[in-house]
Amino acid sequence: MPLVDIQLPEGVFTKDQKAEMITKVTDVMVGVEGEGLRGATWVRILEVPSGQWAIGGKPLNADAIKDALQKKG
Repeated sequence: MPLVDIQLPEGVFTKDQKAEMITKVTDVMVGVEGEGLRGATWVRILEVPSGQWAIGGKPLNADAIKDALQKKG
């Protein structure tokens, strides 16, 4: 059984976005190994507290990450 962990900064993604991630990751696994794998695929969302996520040695909080994502979108 596959176990897929998705680590995200806490407070950046909505409940609906996280549910969509879970569905799409499961669909990818099923696409690789077939429909029989759907019921055996585990996906976990692990949220890292704001400020404990860093890039280039600089801690980021949820607001800074949201701002960066909006600028790219």
